[in-house]
Amino acid sequence: MRIIRDYQFVDQSSRGATVAIGNFDGVHLGHQSVIDLARAAAPGAPLGILTFEPHPRAYFAPHAAPFRLMSQAARASRLEKLGVEHLYELPFNAGLASLTPEEFASRVICEGLGLRHVVVGADFCFGHKRLGTAETLKNFGADMGFGVTIAPLLEHSEATVSSTAIRQALSDGRPQDAASMLGHWHRIEGPVIGGEQRGRELGYPTANMSIDGLHPPRFGVYAVLVDVLEGPHAGHYHGVASMGVRPMFGENRPNLETFLFDFSGDLYGTPLSVALVSYLRDEEKFDGLDALIMQMDRDSAQSRAILGAL
Repeated sequence: MRIIRDYQFVDQSSRGATVAIGNFDGVHLGHQSVIDLARAAAPGAPLGILTFEPHPRAYFAPHAAPFRLMSQAARASRLEKLGVEHLYELPFNAGLASLTPEEFASRVICEGLGLRHVVVGADFCFGHKRLGTAETLKNFGADMGFGVTIAPLLEHSEATVSSTAIRQALSDGRPQDAASMLGHWHRIEGPVIGGEQRGRELGYPTANMSIDGLHPPRFGVYAVLVDVLEGPHAGHYHGVASMGVRPMFGENRPNLETFLFDFSGDLYGTPLSVALVSYLRDEEKFDGLDALIMQMDRDSAQSRAILGAL
């Protein structure tokens, strides 16, 4: 997959694509249906995604609580798996935000990227102050020479599939419901970082990962599937993970600590993808280390049973 980050300097080989436009946070079933429509709109054209970095919401409210379901790199990885050939990942800045809807259509879509066809959701808004709508874009396309398809919102269990609904499911500790809307398990991806090695002392060495910048799922213990993405230990594993601030050991920055079953090796710096499969329990502060270890034994046994039945 080719990543293009500047609409003003696009070579001929990256023009003429059929593109789905949006933020694609989570790459959920609604997003996937839009991508499928883009693929079908012009079967002979390269399939592309037009998105923005940072997310416009983060640009306009930089101090808001973290809300993203996936990192920039994780989104790109997921889109590539869906067959996307060109990822137009445009910097969202003051210049882009100030474009009127018509300027966005002419300068970015038509002249800059040279897109052949675009697909947007029915709730799509664009341009300065979000004044442009999906219908506005369709009218611009007719005048400027690019096709436009408006994708209906996807319904699931009497509710609209959306990143907002997925965040709520994760906040409630319902990873299965989130997965049913995503079309895949919700995953935390990133490198293993250094920790205080308390888990090793307890007989449960963990791979620690940051969740900075991501919407935090409900804090607690999860049954997880783990992909080690690179290195000598690359492969698929089962495990149990703790998401949160580790109240047993004082106040700590939230992170994800994962214990991989039947694993031995050094993972520091190695990128992992940890899928949240089932919520087991809340974080707790125990009376002592023995009580904590006994609970960790129970968590591991429960996780093994859940994952073994998948």
